[in-house]
Amino acid sequence: MSLHRVPLGEDLPVGGLRGLQVAGRAVCVVRTDDGRLFAVDDECSHEAESLSEGELLGCEIECPWHFGRFDVATGKAVALPAMEPIRTYQVSEDGDDLLIDIPDE
Repeated sequence: MSLHRVPLGEDLPVGGLRGLQVAGRAVCVVRTDDGRLFAVDDECSHEAESLSEGELLGCEIECPWHFGRFDVATGKAVALPAMEPIRTYQVSEDGDDLLIDIPDE
């Protein structure tokens, strides 16, 4: 794993999601209703659509295209048509920045 510092800029509100580029990867960062931060691939495993364009429903992110859903904590697909999981990343806040662990490949 390799830790990457990403400026978040403005606050990410509760229930918000934002797409970022981190180490050449499209990552979606979300803040759930209870204030926890999660980072997942910003690409639906079903049709490669941007999840950051979707909606956060509790702890699930819904793809805007076919409405497949993923658990943001585990990456597990929890609603069809999505069947394959998405990758998750460790994320934390450091002031106005995010620290995201992206695996070296």
